Amino acid sequence: MKVQANAMNERQRAQAEALQRATYALQNGQPAYAEHIASEILKTNAAHPEATKILAYALMMQQRVKEAVAPLERAARAGRNPEIETQLAIALRRCGQDDKALIWLRRAIKRTPPFPPAFHELGYLLHALKQPDEAVDVLRQGAAIAPMMPEMWVQLGYVCRTRHDHAGAIEAFSRALAINPALPEAVSGMTSVLMHDGDYAQAAELFKRVISARPEEGWARIGLGTCLLELGEPDSAYVCLRAGVGKGASFHAALRAITSSSRGRFWLRPSSAATFLKGEKG
Repeated sequence: MKVQANAMNERQRAQAEALQRATYALQNGQPAYAEHIASEILKTNAAHPEATKILAYALMMQQRVKEAVAPLERAARAGRNPEIETQLAIALRRCGQDDKALIWLRRAIKRTPPFPPAFHELGYLLHALKQPDEAVDVLRQGAAIAPMMPEMWVQLGYVCRTRHDHAGAIEAFSRALAINPALPEAVSGMTSVLMHDGDYAQAAELFKRVISARPEEGWARIGLGTCLLELGEPDSAYVCLRAGVGKGASFHAALRAITSSSRGRFWLRPSSAATFLKGEKG
């Protein structure tokens, strides 16, 4: 008995070490290696939850989402693991099987203890399926469970914006920004509401915050340039827009900002616009 127990402990240690190597491989962009390790473990335990999660992540990273469904569904049916159920729902959604994804997510949010990402994913899917009222209810439940999860507040903010509830959107985005002041999704959501309401000064301050924290973010410079145009500062605006394009932001986004503003410019030839945004003399 003692020999058998020692052998079992040794196998468990070896398995735990293998899972650590697989996790490290995922973190370092080696999904094929992680897949190999997880697959070997699943040969002896087909519903091993940790190995299943790693295998699914590895397959998804390799754009092989359909292959991830079967092992996830097998593990989900073998237990009551909300993380597995949520991961399965994500795979199903990405395969276009939204109805099945909803079923698994509605199971996942009922688990104890609650798994906050399940609420986030269900809220996201309901929003995508144009069911914003139910999405708000689910996301508010999730936010009550995980008030320090900024992604939950961001998703709630976008759903509120869809419902034209600007006060609710601003409150949700503000909660996300209080947790992470330069979170791109929160800044993007908040500024879209502020700019829609004509509050370009406050939106500009948020864009400046992102640029200060992450100078490489070209989209924030496009946003700041747009606000500066509306605030009557065209010279500074054009500097921002050019810098944004130079840092990889969309040329068309910069051009749209200029041509749609009442204080912007218009060109008959696209080449002239390109020359202007590059800062070249034309």
